[in-house]
Amino acid sequence: MSSLTEHTFLATDSSGDVSAVLLRPEGATSLYVFAHGAGAGMRHRFMDAVAERLAARGVATFRYQFPYMEAGRKGPNPAAVLVKTVRSAVAEAARLVPDLPLTAGGKSMGGRMTSTAAAKEALPGVRGLAFFGFPLHAPGRQSSERGAHLADVGLPMLFLQGTRDKLADLDLLEPLLTGVRPSPTLHVVDDADHSFHVPKRSGRTDDEVLDEICDRFAEWAATTT
Repeated sequence: MSSLTEHTFLATDSSGDVSAVLLRPEGATSLYVFAHGAGAGMRHRFMDAVAERLAARGVATFRYQFPYMEAGRKGPNPAAVLVKTVRSAVAEAARLVPDLPLTAGGKSMGGRMTSTAAAKEALPGVRGLAFFGFPLHAPGRQSSERGAHLADVGLPMLFLQGTRDKLADLDLLEPLLTGVRPSPTLHVVDDADHSFHVPKRSGRTDDEVLDEICDRFAEWAATTT
């Protein structure tokens, strides 16, 4: 059985409060501070599905909104605001659940903002970062520039990436990660796109893919925390 509670916290002094959801299963072994992607908030079906699957595997999640999403705007806040919100979310998660070890990260942009925050200054209590589709570049604009900061994180990291992800060319991501210490874990999902959707020809369903990546996350978290 899991408990779900609603919360608010101060994202930044200029942006005000944002919403958050804590999902904690009975017997949880760790807490994942889980940021949403650029185009959808913390209640998107992907976020719900991952949080529920992680709960079934003993991982609690703290999902939260970035200020622009809380305000109902489409365009993300400046990176500085997003990074400050990540730091505020980690602090709030640690305050609410002081008895569980922390990991952090998120879907797409939320994950990249978390790693950016960690590269600038350590996130207190966070033992590792996990990314559900790290957005290395814009579609059709292959570059590894957005991942340069990963070398400054200094934490165990898990990258869950699809082979059809147009925001992360694996031919760029894999060599980038070879220069990062400690060595990150890269789990590649055949035929999955940036949303972890797989075509029918793959012989698998999206639900099976979500089970796979959440299994891998739980295994990684157990060794990290």
